[in-house]
Parts: sequence; C-alpha cells; structure tokens
Amino acid sequence: MAEITASMVMALRAKTDAPMMDCKKALTEAEGDEQRAEELLRVRFGNKASKASNRVAAEGAVIASISNDGKSGVLLEVNSETDFCAKNDEFKGFVSDLSLAILEDKPTNIDALSDVKINGIAVEELRTLLIGKIGENITPRRFQLLEAKGKLHSYIHGVKIGVILDLEGASEELGRDIAMHIAALKPKAIDKSGIENELIEAERRVAIEKAKEAGKPESMLDKIADGTVNKFLKEVTLLNQVFVKDDKMTIQELLSKNNATLHSFKMFTVGEGIEKIETDFAAEVAAATQG
Repeated sequence: MAEITASMVMALRAKTDAPMMDCKKALTEAEGDEQRAEELLRVRFGNKASKASNRVAAEGAVIASISNDGKSGVLLEVNSETDFCAKNDEFKGFVSDLSLAILEDKPTNIDALSDVKINGIAVEELRTLLIGKIGENITPRRFQLLEAKGKLHSYIHGVKIGVILDLEGASEELGRDIAMHIAALKPKAIDKSGIENELIEAERRVAIEKAKEAGKPESMLDKIADGTVNKFLKEVTLLNQVFVKDDKMTIQELLSKNNATLHSFKMFTVGEGIEKIETDFAAEVAAATQG
C-alpha cells in the first residue's frame, strides 16, 4: 500500500478544502492516487454537510450592505468553524450574496432567510452545498435591517467587527469616523435611555458595598454611588464618550459641531456569546497522517 504522507494530505486539502481526516481517508482508499481521492471526496460531500452542521461555528465574518440611496441597509454575521474558512473566497462570496439578498427580500428573521433565493436557489440549499465543499459548519447567525431617517453609514474592522449607523446631516467622512469609534469603544447605547435599569442599579449596589468596605460614612454612600453611576454611563453611552480621534471632544460635541444627528446604530462582533473550542492545527495535521 502506498505511503500517505503529510504533504499528500496537505496538497489534497489545498485542492479540495476538505477536512484533514477526510483527505487522509480518501488518499488511503485511493491508494495514494490524488485524482481518485479527489473524486471520492466529491462523492462524499453530500453526507458531510449534515455531520458538519452539528459542530460549533464561532468564527466567520460580519458584513454591511447599504442601498445606493443610503436609506436601507443590513448588518449580517455568518459563522464558520475556523478563521481559515472565513478567508475562503467562496465563503466570502456567499456572505456577500446573502447580505444583498437580505437587503432586497427583507426576510423577517433568520429562519425566514433559509427560504430566500439567490439566483433561483434557496439559501439553505446553497449553505448545504458550501458546507459539503469546504467541510465546515457554516451558519448565518443574525442580521439587522435598518431603514434610515437620515443616511446609513458603516465600518467593518477586518471581518470581525461591523457597525452600521443612521446619521442625519453628516458627511461620509463623519459617518465613517463615528462608526469606527463605535467599533473601537463599543458603547452599549446612544445615551442613558438605552441602558437597562438593572445595569445601572447593579453599578450603584457595587459602589455602595465598596464604599462601606472602605469605611465611608453612611451619609456619603448615595453621593459616591451617583458618581460611580455617572462615570459608568460616560463610558458606555456613545454621546458621552470621548471621540477616539480627538480626546478634546465627546461624540455629542462632534455631532453638534457638524450640525449632525445620530438616530441609531448597531454593532456585531463575530462569535460574540458563542463558546469557542480551541484547536491545534499542527496536531490535526499530525493526527491525519498517523495510523
């Protein structure tokens, strides 16, 4: 039987994007014949999709698409198992096509997205085919459709953080600057009204307990708590944050200076809230060429 080397496995993976172990098995079955092994992998693609769909997908990409008039837009996150997959051209093409389909069809939720068609083919069918080809679980996770009161602007940091916002009376440069600021400082809301009262009360309780432990008098506790809450709100509300490109003004002051109004914003971070599983790529290659 022909020896199956690591270089043979890597070459087949580079050609097919199939998982390492599948490449190893296909080469073994094909007795080292790369062309035959590739054919075997193609036959197995249909079965691979259902297996891959059970694996954790916590990497991927965020994308923003905005209509030509700037009035409609979508922020979309699509997950994959590895960062390697997220850089795959076919994966990136799928994400781009998906965002444009959402912008056009405006599905009501992520489940309804499965039935949206791209070039006559349902999204779920395209997803299954792509899973089969790449060999990883690929999952459209969430999207946010926006209809602007002013005009939509966006900023994507790499492919990991995406921001879309609705600004009125702002230039393209200002829109991008504020979107970039949001990606950098990650505010929770535009102002205090967008912060859940539970969060504010939690900050207050913690401040009071710390003050008590420090021996502060009872008469000072409320004042100390108010100061802590105000500091918290300045850190997490966009309008009160210091502009990342000019520490001499807040976002509110920046908007006022430019006679602009911010109506809303949305930010996605890839994999946020998903428990990730760490993998050792070198160990995977070694395991694929043993036994």
